[in-house]
Amino acid sequence: MGQAQLRLFSPADEAGCYHDTARQGFFSLLMATGEGSGKKQDSYRLSQMPVVLSMLDHSRDTWLSQAEFIKPNRRVVNLARIGLLFADLDTYREPWAQGRSPEQLAAAVMFRCYDEGVPPPSILVFSGRGVQAKWLLDGTLPRQALPRWNACQRYLIDRLAGLGADPAAKDASRVLRLVNTVNSKSGEVCRVIHVEQGPDGEPIRYNFEYLAEALLPVARWDIEADRKARADRRQFKLLPGGQTGNLRTLNGRQLAWDRLEDLRTLAALRGGVAEGERMQHLFWRLNFLLLSGATHTGQMYHEAAALARELDPRWNYRSSELMTLYAKAKAHEAGEKVEFGGKQFAPLYTPKNDTLISLFHITDDEQRKLRTLISRDMAKERDRERHTARRRAAGAVDRAAYLEAASAKQAQALALKAQGLSVRAIAAQMGVSVGAVSGYLKAERGVQSPSVLQAQGAADA
Repeated sequence: MGQAQLRLFSPADEAGCYHDTARQGFFSLLMATGEGSGKKQDSYRLSQMPVVLSMLDHSRDTWLSQAEFIKPNRRVVNLARIGLLFADLDTYREPWAQGRSPEQLAAAVMFRCYDEGVPPPSILVFSGRGVQAKWLLDGTLPRQALPRWNACQRYLIDRLAGLGADPAAKDASRVLRLVNTVNSKSGEVCRVIHVEQGPDGEPIRYNFEYLAEALLPVARWDIEADRKARADRRQFKLLPGGQTGNLRTLNGRQLAWDRLEDLRTLAALRGGVAEGERMQHLFWRLNFLLLSGATHTGQMYHEAAALARELDPRWNYRSSELMTLYAKAKAHEAGEKVEFGGKQFAPLYTPKNDTLISLFHITDDEQRKLRTLISRDMAKERDRERHTARRRAAGAVDRAAYLEAASAKQAQALALKAQGLSVRAIAAQMGVSVGAVSGYLKAERGVQSPSVLQAQGAADA
């Protein structure tokens, strides 16, 4: 793509590739204050983005959040949606990159992606010292999909480690340098240096499932095949070593994220959390957030503050009460395991559903509105509902619907018989077999034919 065309990328143009001012939500800006190494962060509604970006002082270091949030706070627990994957490449740390121009760095990044089997980035941005690679999605991912997005980010960073991919810059709450603002460490201006065009001439966009299949070590269809093969066992694997009940198989990180969401839903159903239960909620929410991989110990207390404000904006909780959880999270990140009963578990807490249901006194009515915090009986109930839904989708009908249809056909057969038509003629006009017509006529006389009894038995099953 020509350099003249690349200069058209203003801050609003580049941000508009993955932010939509018509959506509900917030974005964040982190800016240097001009006082030493101080920084200031502000959050704004997405609708305000064009005005806010047009008023920035481009001579100051400025970073923009890549995701959108439900609250004016860019913590991952407030994530609303995200519309791209990204990698922050610290190429300036790599010997091979010394003395290369930004355009030469872009060429090296594109070659490395090709060599690693990674789809080419939609946009490459020169950050003033390194390169930001961004893969735009053809839609946005909701917060529920965060564990799979995180998995893609992890493997993407691993694949591009040779380019200086920053392993600490892969979370959904990340901010990256804003186009057309200065990098005070180098004096260079951040700018777009490469655009991979799609068929419409715009930056190429990817289906997330396609990227997941390209990046993850196990293809999506292999995962689905494995799930189907295990479906008959009806096991619910929490994390290594844990299982309970009659639920469907779930990935450990996804399960942890869904449990966090269930606890938030539970609080909403109850109209809030009582004062004496706030720390219990905060502790377990943070535990599951860490287990999900959506955050790490470096951000743990920031995420805890956001969760505490969600529980009660006036609550001055004591962060010291979370020190044990912090220690367990550090051990978890270091890959340590805890052995119990001959099995190995994550150092963080991995309780069974029954434990959590008892701890939070979750009723059956509340469980029906939750995704994963459900009892064995509730799991069986949902399994029956799924089985019924599959039968309906395959064309099966319930007994009432079947009998209603049979009654209508019987009435039609009797009406045609009254007109003097033969059984064969009735069958031809109704588009059914002669045996079926005989059954309808016999049923009127109080005699059930074997075929009718069999059909009704099938409807009862």
